[in-house]
Amino acid sequence: MSQPVDSAVSAVRTYVEQHRAAFLDDLTEWLRIPSVSAQPDHAPDVRRSADWLAAALTATGFPTAEVWPTPGAPAVYAEWPSSDPGAPTVLVYGHHDVQPAAREDGWHSEPFEPVVRDNRMYARGAADDKGQVFFHTLGVRAHLATTGRSAPAVHLKLLIEGEEESGSPHFRSLVERHADRLAADVVIVSDTGMWSEDTPTVCTGMRGLAECEIRLHGPDQDIHSGSFGGAVPNPATAVARLVAALHDEHARVAIPGFYDGVVELTDRERELFAELPFDEREWLRAAFSHATAGEAGYSTLERVWARPTAEVNGIGGGYQGPGSKTIIPSSAMVKLSFRLVAGQDPDHIEKAVRDWVAGQIPDGVRYEIAFSPATRPCLTPLDHPALKSVARAMGRAFGTPVRFTREGGSGPAADLQDVLGVPVLFLGISVPSDGWHAPDEKVELDLLLKGAEASAHLWDDLAEHWQRVP
Repeated sequence: MSQPVDSAVSAVRTYVEQHRAAFLDDLTEWLRIPSVSAQPDHAPDVRRSADWLAAALTATGFPTAEVWPTPGAPAVYAEWPSSDPGAPTVLVYGHHDVQPAAREDGWHSEPFEPVVRDNRMYARGAADDKGQVFFHTLGVRAHLATTGRSAPAVHLKLLIEGEEESGSPHFRSLVERHADRLAADVVIVSDTGMWSEDTPTVCTGMRGLAECEIRLHGPDQDIHSGSFGGAVPNPATAVARLVAALHDEHARVAIPGFYDGVVELTDRERELFAELPFDEREWLRAAFSHATAGEAGYSTLERVWARPTAEVNGIGGGYQGPGSKTIIPSSAMVKLSFRLVAGQDPDHIEKAVRDWVAGQIPDGVRYEIAFSPATRPCLTPLDHPALKSVARAMGRAFGTPVRFTREGGSGPAADLQDVLGVPVLFLGISVPSDGWHAPDEKVELDLLLKGAEASAHLWDDLAEHWQRVP
């Protein structure tokens, strides 16, 4: 018979507190490894980080813990079957590589020598993402110790990537290659955050991403604007007109077919977004901006979380130096990115953009358009039973009902949803002040331990409330 909720919460919390010091010592050791995937000189460190984690997972009790090579940096896979053959299978995703960091970037301490100040641990990777990966080791131990189990209540798998901070160039192929072993009923992503320390939240989805670069060519070389201006097409003017045509007067993307399939916000989701303690002036300060803008009819949070976008990331052409140079430039360029929401297909978006661009380019201007590999959006409905389990687990850890958010950015989690065909959920404890990718990255230690508690509660809740998919 399961324990009453209050005693179960108390038992997990006590276990986590009793093992806090050893957990932080181990995390400190891992954070000392400068696993910077973007810098070739650190390739041995990324491998060392993977080996360290595999050993730590073995010590935690995982009967299987392996380092999986890729053409780039290695990933770590671990598996711990439940004693119940009908239990759901859960795959936890995170990453063990980190962003570059150096003391001269503005750190107040060495980025790969963790220090604790004011109950915060400062180190590269403390929040993004080693700390949030590692709390699962303490969480599963607390789960076992407080329930008397010898194996988790779910079939538990971990896939910890080694190239996320380098754009995950080999991740999808890795997942496709090992799809049978990675098969799961749900994916839990612990590379995410909460609204704030006082407002615990669960993210329900991320936008996808499509990117392209368009290069326009007019004259075969720069030519005199007095001798030829007004009589031949100017590629810089053409690229300016292209950008100007990207949106209509309501800030909607004007590309035909762009909104095909978009899953609209429900009334309930809009109500939940509106309940968050959002301060637009504070948000603008964080955005280093002076006014909000965007698609008419939507709030700021709705725009960044649940609406697709088209943005100009870079534009250029012609003379850029001091003074004047009266030319018609031979070429111009623009880089565009499109954030996609649930229901949008990147392949359809690419075709729509290509067709639209073809209709915008004037005679006499040649162009090339190149797309980068796309990331698909992911979204879990509010009534999904696994999402309810994550919300309950977080609520038990924090002692309060949680609220729901989405993420405006994009990540490799969508590849797991796409290849494995299962929902992706998010369990993270990082807060905006943690400074991901910035100097003095840190993690709030109390929140880190709350993450371990939530992890401990989640496996029982999933096993109790969600039947395994046949």
